[in-house]
Amino acid sequence: MRKNRNGFLGAILVVVLALLLTACGSGEETGDNGTETTSGEGVTETTSGTETTAGEEMVDGPTITIGSANFSENALVAEIYAQVLETAGYPVERNLNVGNREIYAAALEDGGLDLVPEYVGSALSYLGGTPTADSAATAQALADAWADAGIAVLDPAPAQDKNGIVVREDTAGELGLTTVSDLAGHNDLIFGGPPECPEREFCMIGLQDVYGLDFAEFKPLDAGGALTVAALEGDEIQVALLFTSDGVIAAKGFVLLEDDQGLQPAENLTPVIRQEIVDAYGDDLVAALNGVSAELTTEELSEMNRRIGIDGEDPEQVAADWIADNL
Repeated sequence: MRKNRNGFLGAILVVVLALLLTACGSGEETGDNGTETTSGEGVTETTSGTETTAGEEMVDGPTITIGSANFSENALVAEIYAQVLETAGYPVERNLNVGNREIYAAALEDGGLDLVPEYVGSALSYLGGTPTADSAATAQALADAWADAGIAVLDPAPAQDKNGIVVREDTAGELGLTTVSDLAGHNDLIFGGPPECPEREFCMIGLQDVYGLDFAEFKPLDAGGALTVAALEGDEIQVALLFTSDGVIAAKGFVLLEDDQGLQPAENLTPVIRQEIVDAYGDDLVAALNGVSAELTTEELSEMNRRIGIDGEDPEQVAADWIADNL
């Protein structure tokens, strides 16, 4: 009996040792901060709250807190900045959807945020300046206006979110429309937009004074919303005011007419960042953010907005897909 019992205990010890050896050889381990990490090429590791690519060296310096306004497009661009900087090894934290310009601009100036996507014309107006349709000049004016507060304005992207004049694809084809100027002489068209449009210099007043346009009728609807989209799609109106980066333009195949006479002030998306962070990291950080701006177009922004706002896709994945395709 004793011999059989010893043999049974020996078998148990063999099994226990085998299980211990298997656990030691596992690809999963626990990091010093108690966060589970995974070893292996191309797999994400989480350390100290910042995601980096396995094997990548972190850049030494202050954590960059990235914020955004409280709407999906701005948060999307902030997410693109965050992923690009993380991939380059910079320590990043996200604080997205913090609120309107008054809130995030104040946080930027007092150090609560370090980096946000901004719209050059609206930001310049907020600081008391007067934007123009010239993107470079407006961005420079913004940089000058914010310099004393220790805020640096980097390169503006081609992508803009501003008032846009839109028609259906069939209307554009039949009338040969590619620019807002092409609408001149087509006085039988109905124009739809926000109710306040007839009193706004960048809406009906500007279309008449700058472009010399006359419409058969103005139909008050909403500010680039569902009423305007439905009226355009249903041919209740033939010309509409929408926002240039609206995902519905891509979704519906609408044609955004070029603002060839420069009625609308520039609203290029631009990284604005605390000068202290620029000084800490130097040219490589600036180049990484300017690289995003160089590739981001209004059409691509509209398409990403469509994927998020209409198709319901995950913004982090949409950002990652854009980075993979463009950078």
